[in-house]
Amino acid sequence: MKRNLFQYPFIISFIVALCFCTNSIAQKTDASNYRMRFKFKTIKQKDNSRLLEVSFIGQNKKNRKDKVPVYNAEIEFLNILNEDKKLLGTSKTSKKGIAQLLLPKNQSYLTDENGYINLTAKFKGTNAIDEKVSEIIIKDITLELNLKEIDSVKKGIVKAYTIDRFGVKTPIEEADVIISIKGMLSNMKINEGTIKNGKFEFEFPTDIPGNANGTITVYSTIEYNEDFGNVVQEKSIKWGVFNKKIKDNSNTLWSEVAPLWMYIVLTILLLGVWANYLFTIINLLKIYREGKNLIINPEEQ
Repeated sequence: MKRNLFQYPFIISFIVALCFCTNSIAQKTDASNYRMRFKFKTIKQKDNSRLLEVSFIGQNKKNRKDKVPVYNAEIEFLNILNEDKKLLGTSKTSKKGIAQLLLPKNQSYLTDENGYINLTAKFKGTNAIDEKVSEIIIKDITLELNLKEIDSVKKGIVKAYTIDRFGVKTPIEEADVIISIKGMLSNMKINEGTIKNGKFEFEFPTDIPGNANGTITVYSTIEYNEDFGNVVQEKSIKWGVFNKKIKDNSNTLWSEVAPLWMYIVLTILLLGVWANYLFTIINLLKIYREGKNLIINPEEQ
């Protein structure tokens, strides 16, 4: 048996290489070789609901381009105030390593005396991955976007304020805001400024292209604000420009009359084909006549 085994050195080499390869793959996918990126963000949406989102990605310590999403990890979303903890909900990460929880606009929160909300995302950990915790401390803000035409001038008005538990509105002191238009691939920024004392006004451009009905979608966005996080509001309005260019009919491939160069090329090709036919017929006649002249007379033979 031993003798027969060593008669096939290629097979033995393949088995040994396969064992080493399997071992190297196991080492590569070992969680200890990855640095876990646990990112937590919140977005206040246009309907005043709030989206909580966690991105859980493992990044190779040696090769940063090697990123592996952590799949099916259960994430707890909590609202914490001192010793009080309120479970807002749980969600498992997708195949892209994303876990999301949508909170309704009438969601009640535990807030401190200054109106701040502590939102916490927590992964309890496993034998392979340590516990991960990330928190965001923000104020709940309401963002309004109004588009009006005043004295033939198109204007946008952004308002931002907080509402306490008694329903009292307090305009925010200051926050940067970005005004953008919805595009095919990404939003196009048209203005930016600062909301002061709860208000920001801007003049709307008159040359923004819209769809066939002239409708455009306008966004007002507060991004990565220390006090309010991410807040988005949007409105659709028929302020877009839609110019349908009317061109004179000309000879084109898709029109009833073809381009002139096609007539010339087609004529040359047809003439070439018929010339080839004529040349062939002439040569056949010559061959026939010469063949008749080459007929050998049997009496001379």
